Amino acid sequence: MIIFLFYEVLSQRHFVCEHCNKQGTWPDLLDNLMLLKTQKKRLGFTCFKDLETVTPFLQDLPSARELVSSCVPFGSLQDDVAHRLKETFGLEVLKTGTLDRFGVRCNHHHNYVIFPVIVNGCVQSVKKITCHSQTDEVIGTLRESYIPRTGTTGVFGLDTVAPTTTDVVLTSSEVDAMAVVQETKMAAIALPRGYNSLPQEVLPSLERFKTIILWFGDDIRAWESAKLFSKKLNSKRCHIIRPSIDDPGPLTALTQGLKLSTILGKARPISHDSIVSFTQLRQEILSQFLHSEQVAGVKWKRYPILNKLLKGHRRGELTVFTGPTGSGKTTFMSEYSLDLCMQGVNTLWGSFEINNVRLGKMMLTQFAQRNLSKNLELFDDYADLFQSLPMYFMTFHGQESVKKVVDAMSHAVYVHDIAHVVLDNLQFMMGVGGTEWNDRFMKQDSMVAAFRKFATNMNCHVTLVIHPRKEKETEDLTTASVFGTAKATQEADNVLILQDKRLTSVRGRKYLQVTKNRFDGELGLMLLKFDKESLGFASKDKERTSRKTDNEDAQNPEDDDDESQRRETSADMAEEL
Repeated sequence: MIIFLFYEVLSQRHFVCEHCNKQGTWPDLLDNLMLLKTQKKRLGFTCFKDLETVTPFLQDLPSARELVSSCVPFGSLQDDVAHRLKETFGLEVLKTGTLDRFGVRCNHHHNYVIFPVIVNGCVQSVKKITCHSQTDEVIGTLRESYIPRTGTTGVFGLDTVAPTTTDVVLTSSEVDAMAVVQETKMAAIALPRGYNSLPQEVLPSLERFKTIILWFGDDIRAWESAKLFSKKLNSKRCHIIRPSIDDPGPLTALTQGLKLSTILGKARPISHDSIVSFTQLRQEILSQFLHSEQVAGVKWKRYPILNKLLKGHRRGELTVFTGPTGSGKTTFMSEYSLDLCMQGVNTLWGSFEINNVRLGKMMLTQFAQRNLSKNLELFDDYADLFQSLPMYFMTFHGQESVKKVVDAMSHAVYVHDIAHVVLDNLQFMMGVGGTEWNDRFMKQDSMVAAFRKFATNMNCHVTLVIHPRKEKETEDLTTASVFGTAKATQEADNVLILQDKRLTSVRGRKYLQVTKNRFDGELGLMLLKFDKESLGFASKDKERTSRKTDNEDAQNPEDDDDESQRRETSADMAEEL
């Protein structure tokens, strides 16, 4: 009898056939069963023979196997050589026996260490860490690479877990998993890409465990990922170690001399109750105070002034972005999202106005920060680097049902652990249906409500591009200029406006204006300068004076001197623009 394992992915299903060592989608399995039904001689039938989309579940990768064979275990090195390598790669608290048990190998001549992912004897992938330019005085730079280049989808350490084991600790790094096993003797494994992603290909490997303890350390982003991953793994069998300064990650705890078994004892199941007490929230609130910078979100590198205004990019928020037609909204949003994606924010783009090829070309140019049409010899190098980014695109174009769009977004969050969704733009998605303006406004409000609910329930940031109303070109756009009713800006956590005064003033500039910021109320401007060669906006390296919201001003009245200074600053800003 053949047993199929099924994994529900919202409207999609994924199957694994342990008998045939095959994996694929639900339609692939149905096609195979239909072919089997038509065969008269079923004993000689080869499953999934004519289905190209079905791939092997466990497969030995020759290039990964070759790299493993070219390295040696730490146990075969002389003590001084092994000690030097451990210090170089931050492994000094791990015993040589622990490293060898997990198959960690090294090449001391070329100064690199590898962490192979081995399942049932098959080397699926290898993580390689190389130390560059190391001298006695200067610590070398550690760089990660993967075989295959797209990264691993297997679980590190799974081959060390006994078949009868029912409880396991899931960590976000290889060294953390080894630290847990070494100090507690409890089974531990590591995610293939840290806490940024939990690929659906990993789920079959974790199906046999009755209890999974998620220990990602005290990082705020790791804590958010742990709560999100528990839903994918079935929250009923998941326990989480809450973030605390006294309960750091496994390797950090071992380095600090803490007892790992004591911290493991603090793991608690995810509660489904609709009501919680302050006692349950206390530790998480403390963590918010301790890690205020992480709570503020991921920082932009190309827009440092934006960090001073918005403080960062946070999950679970809704951002409304608007600007005049032809002002460069899509171009700016492309680089805005690319900046975050380059820092590990898994991004999904929904471009309903321009096709994905054109969008991809623009993004690649912004990524390379040069005109690739004049440097075609560099295309492959930058394309390979861009391909490794966690960037995905929806194939919708023009008018589309909001249900289909939300379903696609939900699927992407589950499968690719998307943290940021960009929808450009609402009017193109909505189309021209409806005979009355009231019908269009109601339709837009329902779509905004759906995206607001998605952002909150999925803990995913949604950026919604909306065209403004038709207004006089000489007047600045305001929050009230966003097309439709006030619902979009009321539901939004952030409202960004791309102002373009180049055609209405001799000294006119283009700048981004933050008119709503629910996180801390900071408002202000960021001057922009467009570079035609790189298709990028460089924020002018001049800090703009920002102000708090009216509510905060009412609660904290300023004296006459502060009010006068603020007026002078506003006048100077207006003169410069």
